[in-house]
Amino acid sequence: MYCHQCQETMKNRGCDLARGVCGKTAEVANLQDLLLYVCKGIGFWGSLAYGKGIYDEPAAFFVDRMLFATITNANFSASDFERWILEGLAIRDSLKGKYLATGASMPARLPGQATWTAASVEEVKATAANDLGGWMETTNEDIRALRSLVLYGLKGISAYTEHAYAIGKKSEEVFVFILRALSDLTDDSLGADELTALVLDTGKYGVSAMALLDSANTGAYGKPRITTVKTGVGNRPGILISGHDLVDLEDLLEETRDTGIDVYTHGEMLPAHYYPYFEKYDNLYGNYGGSWWSQGSDFENFGGPVLLTSNCLVPPKESYKNRVFTTGVVGFDGCTHIPDRKPGQRKDFSALIEMAKTCPSPKELENGTIVGGFAHDQVFALADKVVDAVKSGAIRRFVVMAGCDGRQPSRAYYTQVAEQLPKDTIILTAGCAKYRYNKLNLGDINGIPRVLDAGQCNDSYSLALIALKLKEIFGLDDVNKLPLSFDIAWYEQKAVLVLEALLYLGFKNIRLGPTLPGFLSPAVTKVLVEKFDLKGITTPADDIAAMMQGA
Repeated sequence: MYCHQCQETMKNRGCDLARGVCGKTAEVANLQDLLLYVCKGIGFWGSLAYGKGIYDEPAAFFVDRMLFATITNANFSASDFERWILEGLAIRDSLKGKYLATGASMPARLPGQATWTAASVEEVKATAANDLGGWMETTNEDIRALRSLVLYGLKGISAYTEHAYAIGKKSEEVFVFILRALSDLTDDSLGADELTALVLDTGKYGVSAMALLDSANTGAYGKPRITTVKTGVGNRPGILISGHDLVDLEDLLEETRDTGIDVYTHGEMLPAHYYPYFEKYDNLYGNYGGSWWSQGSDFENFGGPVLLTSNCLVPPKESYKNRVFTTGVVGFDGCTHIPDRKPGQRKDFSALIEMAKTCPSPKELENGTIVGGFAHDQVFALADKVVDAVKSGAIRRFVVMAGCDGRQPSRAYYTQVAEQLPKDTIILTAGCAKYRYNKLNLGDINGIPRVLDAGQCNDSYSLALIALKLKEIFGLDDVNKLPLSFDIAWYEQKAVLVLEALLYLGFKNIRLGPTLPGFLSPAVTKVLVEKFDLKGITTPADDIAAMMQGA
């Protein structure tokens, strides 16, 4: 295997052994590469068909889901990928047939992604074992780096469009871009300039995808508002839900009503509490544990069933594996999978409910509160207060500390930055990076909490909107003239997409850590540094000093 898509990849270069840092095996990694190879073929024929007036939404959504399924910590099941590869080949060939049925001639350029086929699972396994579609097929390291930026950004887009789709929101424009971009990744004639432009296009459509999901979430569940969330436990049995899918949470809450079972959120599901829609559920008890990487101990201590709704799954320990349930694109052999909902129906979570009834109440890990709900509409409502605080000097600087958390000890840097930032600074956050500091008592400025949590990683969109609103309020011609610094933590591909979205929107001088992406080549890194002022982190003290000076 060769995988370099996450921040924790071996030696910041790439996982190339029998098992990656995330826990996926070489077999699964190679199958994922082959699935992406097939998806590029679907993109090739899908783009050609679209040029002839044919838009196959189910095919586009299949590609979207498959990109999401290959995100770090989403699916570890070889059998799932074997099945999806064969399904993808059928979809690809159907699109080819639709294109040719228009009377169009066979294209002069036919990449392998458009033609490779397999007739059985055995043939799929054999081809994957030979690493067809693997990253090292691209020998030019700069081209490989740029293609990585595009593909990983597409994976980020897919996560957001998948969740929007579950609520009934979709965008033909975004889906068609995904197909086009995948097709472009099959074209060896595209050089660095064309691929760099495609990276920025990925950021552009990433903004569209985040806006789509924001509209879907707020349309269905209301605009997030300032909320205090409990971190203790009750005395009833519980079900723990992790991931990002709010529709899954809604289904679970409906099905657990009046059952004597409480529902707790974990990790990136914490921001669900900020939506007013969920206030009506008295069985939504609070938040349990920390971010995704702490689940080994969190799930062990919880004692009841756990539901994984999206990427965030760490290979479960045998001691609690029987209590882990997966749904959506998430999968792990040996864990019970909850099938997709049928049209007009809820998912069937009865297996979790029945198990929960036999389990003790959760073991208490802490007993406090978390305050969040500072998405763009809530912050806009505080705009006058914020502006007054800036003008008076009470707020000297905003520091965006969004992104991902991870298990590396070096991530203590973000806790130290939060603790050491001057008391006249405000932290804007989104994503699971917040777990490094969202339980610290950092106080407030004139009643404004010093940590403003906008929500999930996709809610980084809110942070961009807040910055653009402040630019407007202060009458600035450049968002980079705001008293605003970026100190971003990254782990997986949604964070890559958020970075690309920020670059597309014109934000510069972004710190990224704990390391710069291992998939970047020296030349591509140099371009990002010179054109966008991208930089790595150093020490908390030095970075704080620089940020307070606007550097």
